[in-house]
Amino acid sequence: MWLQLRCGLEPRTLAALAVVLVAAGVFAAVHFWSGRPHSVRAPDPVNEAAHARTSTSTPSPDGAEAPEPSPGSPPATGPGGHIVVDVSGKVRRPGIRRLPSGARVADALRAAGGVREGADLTGLNRARVLMDGEQIVVGVPPGPSAVGGAGALAPGGGGSPAGPVSLNTATVEQLETLPGVGPVLAQHIVDYRAQHGGFRSIDELREVNGIGDRRFADLQPLVGP
Repeated sequence: MWLQLRCGLEPRTLAALAVVLVAAGVFAAVHFWSGRPHSVRAPDPVNEAAHARTSTSTPSPDGAEAPEPSPGSPPATGPGGHIVVDVSGKVRRPGIRRLPSGARVADALRAAGGVREGADLTGLNRARVLMDGEQIVVGVPPGPSAVGGAGALAPGGGGSPAGPVSLNTATVEQLETLPGVGPVLAQHIVDYRAQHGGFRSIDELREVNGIGDRRFADLQPLVGP
């Protein structure tokens, strides 16, 4: 009443002014409450194992972390982590040799006393990892063709070797004596042998570039692992 009489304000105007003052008071109270200081929680300790996994992960090209590649499957081994191989041909002590897992052809040759002087090691991959139960033939043409020389033809001149040609030891020239095998296909066979550590069965010949079902059927009785 005093303000109304003093300032000459009407009751409606006075009510509006009161509402504005109340709203301003509420806004000031909310602003003060939200601006008060807050307590900050300390971060949790980082798990060492998770930190190790994060630090060893490899970033992918798009920036995301990619898991490390899993190790490849180990070579086939025999009982007790060893392998047993048969070393024959032009070595000083041919026979069965027991070697540790992961041994290579060169290790088998050393276990057999070394290669004899003059032995032809062409086509023998001495860096290849051995598998349990395989045979290593050194410097000897496969089969009966050793008597007549490499690539000797069967009686009748049919154009095929007298004995089975070893896919693991034959040279490019020896492979060319097979029917339908030229220099290019013979080189494909040698390249496959070097990339895959040799042939473990004749059926793997199907995987060589240039050998279809028909050619495989022609070569199957003429070759050996």
